[in-house]
Amino acid sequence: AYREASRYGWEPQPGLAQLRLAQGRTDAALSTIRRVLGEAADPLKRAGLLPAYVEIVLAVGDVDEARSACRELEEIAARYESAMLGAIVAYARGAVHLAESDAQAALGALRAASVVWQELEAPYDGARTRVLVGIACRALGDEDAATLELDAARAAFAQLGAAPDVARVDELAGETSGRDRHGLTQRELQVLRLVAAGKSNREIAATLVISEHTVARHVQNIFAKVDVSSRAAAGAFAFEHDLV
Repeated sequence: AYREASRYGWEPQPGLAQLRLAQGRTDAALSTIRRVLGEAADPLKRAGLLPAYVEIVLAVGDVDEARSACRELEEIAARYESAMLGAIVAYARGAVHLAESDAQAALGALRAASVVWQELEAPYDGARTRVLVGIACRALGDEDAATLELDAARAAFAQLGAAPDVARVDELAGETSGRDRHGLTQRELQVLRLVAAGKSNREIAATLVISEHTVARHVQNIFAKVDVSSRAAAGAFAFEHDLV
């Protein structure tokens, strides 16, 4: 589809960059979105690219760049009376706050975005926002609310046929219940499962919407708590103790 768009003179971005990100090709995604942004001068065109840029730079752990891009998006949105742009800004702001480990601020922004997506009858964007709301609730220790949000997001994605999004929610929702956590926090369990699945720190950061530095810290904490010294050993521990 993206080749067809390009063949007929349509810019296949930011969709192609987001596809590369979903494929784990973060370097290609970043190079592509930077190239397109560098060519875009019109504010509204930039507004169509900046949300993907925020998502991609967060995936590579560049929170400062994501924050800067979010500010530009806010400045553009301030020039236009657009509910959709307002929701896009709120979502981006929430994602940045999550990467900064400020779940409370993230929750406020994301709740505001959710209201607008519901009013605009935009179920896919609403479901994406609910995923981040779930992550924020979990970071604040409210596991019941997190489960409700992730379940609602999964149902919406399934109804829309968005299989990759369903898979991502399943990764996030795969929690232990009534089992020994071996001293691991909820976030450390999430990281451990992704380590066991062979994910790199960069990929884990993108999935959980946190920085690579934070992932690295969690990995070291996991190693210490379960008394291992490698990712392979941590993964083996997770499987042996039914943590995945």
